[in-house]
Amino acid sequence: MALPRLLLLELALYACCFICGIITAASLTISQGDFEGRCMLYGTVHLNGSDFTVNQSSSPSICYFVSAISVCVAIFCFSSLLYWVYTSCLDGEVKRERIWMNLSLVVCGVFLFFLLVTGCILKVGRDRLCESVLHEGPNITRCDEAQSKPWAKPLNGNSFYSRLHSAETAVWVNFFCWMIIAVLVVLQRRGVSEYRSREEDAGASPSETEPFFNRPGHPQ
Repeated sequence: MALPRLLLLELALYACCFICGIITAASLTISQGDFEGRCMLYGTVHLNGSDFTVNQSSSPSICYFVSAISVCVAIFCFSSLLYWVYTSCLDGEVKRERIWMNLSLVVCGVFLFFLLVTGCILKVGRDRLCESVLHEGPNITRCDEAQSKPWAKPLNGNSFYSRLHSAETAVWVNFFCWMIIAVLVVLQRRGVSEYRSREEDAGASPSETEPFFNRPGHPQ
């Protein structure tokens, strides 16, 4: 199994991105389940007696969008890991073609864009929810303190902040990992270009590499 060091580092980052994608999707899905399928990003709460209850929730499609992006990233990373491990075991020596590295850069750009969007959605949506919690909750100075307060049945707000925070953190880690992956692909692409240039120079005949004005029959 002979994989270049940069590719090994890239695969390690794929594994990290896979885990982050699963954490984000799972955290949001469980959070929706705790609130009977409601998406609490950009949501608001109010006190019903001494219990917190949901005043307004956002469209479930917002949470579905974030989860879908995370799942797509996780599937791509897992597939890439399987492909390179299988290729290295089958062929022994792995060589990446420049066209596939160009395609990898396009994929990096697409994922970076969507991860940035989902990260902003999670950040702003969670902050909006926390503003409502701090406004309604008596003697609450931090959003996570509301997790220990009673919530109206059948709602379960015991971990709402922790799960949304975990989802957001995982998305930003995912985002920065993809930035590093893009840099690694660029370095590998440059290395392939330099290697091919040296091969072409070494394969050129002396007459091709000799300066034109120094050839016999061309007086100085």
